[in-house]
Amino acid sequence: MDETLYRQLAAERALNYVENGMTLGLGTGSTAFCMLRELAARLDDGRLRHIVGVPTSERTAVLARELGIPLTTLDQHPSLDLALDGADEVDRHLRLIKGLGGALLREKIVAASAERFIVMASFSKRVEQLGERSPLPVEVVAFGVPLCMRRLAALGGEPMLRRDHTGAPFVTDEGHLILDCHFGVIADPEGLAAAICTIPGVVAHGLFLGMASLAVIAGPDGITELCADGL
Repeated sequence: MDETLYRQLAAERALNYVENGMTLGLGTGSTAFCMLRELAARLDDGRLRHIVGVPTSERTAVLARELGIPLTTLDQHPSLDLALDGADEVDRHLRLIKGLGGALLREKIVAASAERFIVMASFSKRVEQLGERSPLPVEVVAFGVPLCMRRLAALGGEPMLRRDHTGAPFVTDEGHLILDCHFGVIADPEGLAAAICTIPGVVAHGLFLGMASLAVIAGPDGITELCADGL
């Protein structure tokens, strides 16, 4: 099996928690896009009905519309039943690093707006400690980039301005920039999150702590459902 199939299996299992009439947060990224395609199939054949979703990015919104998934907004539905999204890293306490897809601010807002947040991932995203494999994305206002880079470096990170495929700075849907910060293993995610939030110019960071209620993880040995207190 390959990563694509694991993502698909995790997405299919997570969708089993969706019930008719729910308002969903629709994530961004490869696993979330697998979920969108499967959600559209279940809506088409009647396995699910009366579902509406709030997209976490413009890319998600475009794909959802192409697939015929009804969309809404947080203005219209400020409280969501369930959010479904992927992650770049997941530890055994369901602490996450997210944001390599560039949608961390909207993803965090949507996850916080939902009664439950379920993470879908392949086994390659499991880590013992956050920061083992992924940099930590930090979304910042353009004017604050020099200060934010200096302060993030003082916290032990190695921030780099994210660029798009043309070499220009990557711009988020909200018009901000992203600093990808290599901290190595993060011994105290809660402490680092609090320290980053004190930096003027920081809009959001990719540490999602205490937000997920369940992680559905697919791998060579099948599908594991990980709760916040472990397996």
